[in-house]
Amino acid sequence: MNRPRPLVALSVAAVFLAWCVGIVGRGYWTPDEPREADIAWRMSWQADKAVPLLAGEAICEKPPLTYWIAAASMTAFGTQAWAARLPNLLYAVITALGVGFLARRCAGPLAGLVAAAAISTFLLSYQVSIWLATDAPLLAAISVALLGAYIGFYASHSRERLRGYLLMHAALALGFLCKSAAAWMVPALALLTLAIWEKRWRELLRWELYAGLGIQAAAILLWVWFVYVGSDGPAHLKVFFWNNLVGRFTRIDAPVDLQYAAAHRNSPGKYLLELPLYLWPWTLLVIAAACRAWRQRKASFDEWRAVRFALAASLPPLAVLSMAATARNIYLAPALPGAAVLLGWWAQQIRTAHERWDLRALRATAALLLLAVGVIAVAMTILAMDAWATLAARTDYVAISAIGLVAAGFLAIRAESTARHAQVLRANCALLLAYCALLVGPASQVYRQVDSWQDLATIGRAIQQDSAGKPLILFAPDETTRAMIDMYARTSVGVVQGPIDDAAIEVLRAQMTGAPRSLVVTQLPGRNMSPWLSSIARSRHAAADLAWLPGSQLQVLRRYALPNGRRYALLELKPSVP
Repeated sequence: MNRPRPLVALSVAAVFLAWCVGIVGRGYWTPDEPREADIAWRMSWQADKAVPLLAGEAICEKPPLTYWIAAASMTAFGTQAWAARLPNLLYAVITALGVGFLARRCAGPLAGLVAAAAISTFLLSYQVSIWLATDAPLLAAISVALLGAYIGFYASHSRERLRGYLLMHAALALGFLCKSAAAWMVPALALLTLAIWEKRWRELLRWELYAGLGIQAAAILLWVWFVYVGSDGPAHLKVFFWNNLVGRFTRIDAPVDLQYAAAHRNSPGKYLLELPLYLWPWTLLVIAAACRAWRQRKASFDEWRAVRFALAASLPPLAVLSMAATARNIYLAPALPGAAVLLGWWAQQIRTAHERWDLRALRATAALLLLAVGVIAVAMTILAMDAWATLAARTDYVAISAIGLVAAGFLAIRAESTARHAQVLRANCALLLAYCALLVGPASQVYRQVDSWQDLATIGRAIQQDSAGKPLILFAPDETTRAMIDMYARTSVGVVQGPIDDAAIEVLRAQMTGAPRSLVVTQLPGRNMSPWLSSIARSRHAAADLAWLPGSQLQVLRRYALPNGRRYALLELKPSVP
């Protein structure tokens, strides 16, 4: 049976639309995005482009390539969130193409299409693709690097091997400039694992594997040189390559603010336990693919090549990350191309020789999507009831959400029916379209509402207006607060570092004594909860709300709050009593 091209075109359009909704259709969200936006905005006009700056201070966590590209987009289109995230569309396309061509080489044309769709819609990889951070370009670079590694490792002649490894090195050079040596982990582990598994140690000694190191060395050392000759260059390089790399795997001797192992603590089996969520909604299909691979483990060497490569690109990184001191879900995103290739191989296999367990996995996935439709419908109803009085474009909210939910439900039922009749390709397409209907319909309306909860620009501009002409001091600010003030209020402020204790209050009092006209910005504890939860929120935070204020000689000048969002206060020195 020939591939139904209209279904493929429709699936591609649906995935692209889902990307656009997540990338362009929302503002900056915490955590991380306000910080990343401020770094990119600073990069658009700062003189030294080698070291990223957060609110004017060096932040040596990642190299600057991601910020260079985002800064160029912001220079062209403005500081809106969609402008900063616009390059993410390019990263998402590169990721899909890289994984798609890899799976096509491994297992066939259908495998390429399914793998590209999978890496575009796994819950974790979709989150990475739409999020303003360094992980989206990193995933794109690793996807292309894995394609180059596969071409080089399995090449039949020297010229093809050289082309593959040169592609790998070029992609890794860009990946390094996005997120440092983290770019090397997956391709390096994949090649090492394959050499051990297939007993082809000589592949690691071929000159073609190392010929492209000059590409990486030229790009990386040029950037390192500019960091080194800049202000505090050696100290910055130590943070880049020691604190931020080694310090994420184990605790090292470093200042408190550079103890990366103290945040996002890892726990035994964390990634493995959360893996089903990362692979959602295709978790059951990946399990079916793994079971089929196990049953066919005695297949011929060449027939099982795609499985070996998929496992080599996913399982070793999972094992290494499980031993690290820190753990965040996005750290595992570079291992997802392996899962996508395995899923593509499975789709290619079952097209001509499916088993009842394969069809059951398709039908169970359809049931999961139907369950998701019900859960999202309830959540949308609760959201509407909670915010109906302030909900903008109510008709759009109801109509677009309903259309998306109905379409997703219909397509999920359609997928179950076609799977029941063993039409596996049509079932896969229907499942993908059902999921994209949820990402485009209800999700787009949720994004609009969450934007009002995350609208830090409104607070920043209000603080700028209320503090005009007076010095401003940030008291115990987190990175989000510093970014908000820097982008929307002013770029020169005083800072008193937290935590809030007697020592910090004494430093603040001393600064206010020296500059009594100054105003102080501090974040209030808790959230400005919705009416349904307001009584609980007040009872929870009343005692803790600015409990330190009476002994500080300060008083509240104004309060700011976002619905279901952050709370801030602008403080001033109490007038002296005669």
